[in-house]
Amino acid sequence: MATVPSSTLSKAHMNSCSIGFYCNKDLFFSSVSPKRFVPRKLTLCSNHNSYPNAVSMHDGSVVKKVNPIENEVSAKKLKEAVLSVSPPLQEQKDGAGLDFNTENSTVSITIVGASGDLAKKKIFPALFALYYEGCLPEHFSIFGYARSKMTDAELRVMVSRTLTCRIDKRENCDEKMEQFLQRCFYHSGQYDSQEHFRDLDRKLKEHEAGRVSNRLFYLSIPPNIFVDAVKCASVSASAANGWTRVIVEKPFGRDSESSAALTKSLKQYLDEDQIFRIDHYLGKELVENLSVLRFSNLIFEPLWSRQYIRNVQFIFSENFGTEGRGGYFDNYGIVRDIMQNHLLQILALFAMETPVSLDAEDIRNEKVKVLRSMRTLTLDDIVIGQYKGDTRGGVTYPGYIDDNTVPKDSLTPTFAAAALFIDNPRWDGVPFLMKAGKALHKRGAEIRVQFRHVPGNLYKKTFGTDLDQATNELVIRVQPDEAIYLKINNKVPGLGMRLDRSNLNLLYAARYSKEIPDAYERLLLDAIEGERRLFIRSDELDAAWSLFTPVLKEIEEKKVTPEYYPYGSRGPVIAHYLAARHKVRWGDIIEDE
Repeated sequence: MATVPSSTLSKAHMNSCSIGFYCNKDLFFSSVSPKRFVPRKLTLCSNHNSYPNAVSMHDGSVVKKVNPIENEVSAKKLKEAVLSVSPPLQEQKDGAGLDFNTENSTVSITIVGASGDLAKKKIFPALFALYYEGCLPEHFSIFGYARSKMTDAELRVMVSRTLTCRIDKRENCDEKMEQFLQRCFYHSGQYDSQEHFRDLDRKLKEHEAGRVSNRLFYLSIPPNIFVDAVKCASVSASAANGWTRVIVEKPFGRDSESSAALTKSLKQYLDEDQIFRIDHYLGKELVENLSVLRFSNLIFEPLWSRQYIRNVQFIFSENFGTEGRGGYFDNYGIVRDIMQNHLLQILALFAMETPVSLDAEDIRNEKVKVLRSMRTLTLDDIVIGQYKGDTRGGVTYPGYIDDNTVPKDSLTPTFAAAALFIDNPRWDGVPFLMKAGKALHKRGAEIRVQFRHVPGNLYKKTFGTDLDQATNELVIRVQPDEAIYLKINNKVPGLGMRLDRSNLNLLYAARYSKEIPDAYERLLLDAIEGERRLFIRSDELDAAWSLFTPVLKEIEEKKVTPEYYPYGSRGPVIAHYLAARHKVRWGDIIEDE
């Protein structure tokens, strides 16, 4: 049996239960090469014939007999070893970096679909940013895997075109970039070929050089080949003596049935805690700050309920259309692409009860409770639109069906607005409005919390008939120009009584000089650390789809015609009628006015 001295064991590896072999004279750990992506469980074991002074434990493990007088030091060592197996996650970090054992462990990151736009524009740059900030372990390697024929040198040239250094840290940029690129390698293969993944496994082992291997696979590929790739990686390229994790990109199915089928297929080869369903919006800085804002500020927590909040709005807009990606988008539409995942996940974080702790499972448990308390959407709760061509300032902007990849008779919505309700004591009766669209007049994503009117407002005559002008509003701008601001009423200086509406503003760019990390950086680092807080659990996914699946099927079966709106406009008028039915005005429209 190969042995590793106890002094070389890493806390991070002990915590993930992924040690290959470890032994001293009192304690033995071993691991058997798996057939599935299952985290290795630490076991106390020994050979009875080789160690006659061993004692069998109740779970089948064996430890050496310890003389209480002669072996006090050994007992102390045994206690320290056992106590070090599962330290809290926070103790595994050292500043921005990770407390990996630099001599005896390595992390291999394989980007499956490395030649695609997502890999080039987001994943490789995010990994370089982590390397630049010192957040990756000393021993790591990055492999691109795709069907395209490419050499290591060609991959490095491709990747180098999208890498940038931090604005606030430009020192040694070229040197750091070159060092990072030397850690990048390429392997060409089919996504459904076990033989090709076995070849990848051999390359990974060469770079792991006998260290404890931890492997992360990022599936940057279409969902119809997720299962094939996972199966091949499971059988042929899972880590022999460390953890193996898989990041899965959305879409996670098209409805409840396809999502459940995908989850069932993945779980043939993965355990739930190895599946990291990524929603990059959960890695946004302002989304991360949402729970901090609420749970660490006394002024907000008492107001976070139906007694004080009139409505909550989640608004997403893009100022461009599909632009050649219509073929992909037409299979899903704006509801599946944005509302069912990005906006609904933010809603769950916003509305959840205070979790027991910041542990991933405690937070995700509370999110699931919110989703299960929500009223299933009907056709009356949602409106849809599709952008059409328009000409402004001598420039012609194409409509959705003008995209050559989109069928000319397509009814796929590029805009949707919906009213959702949470049937629990905290939020009963409060409308949660969502709005998402492409080819609108501006780009942005924000949360708008509109508070109730002040009862018996002494100054209502000053505001006239528009009481909305007297309403406080908390705005959390997720992108661009990240900010948090609270709209309040105040008196304009002077001898008269004239009121004004002002903002108490936290503009991130003005307050913090440090560049805000990209969402993929945070999520990739979390996946490497095994932190699941910002990833979607299977029961969350089931609850989310159960809300939207019935209305999506009804829209498609009845072939509901979307309302058309000009490219670059504020969207279809019908969205205003939806809000008005619930006595709400869209906050972004009021602000623009």
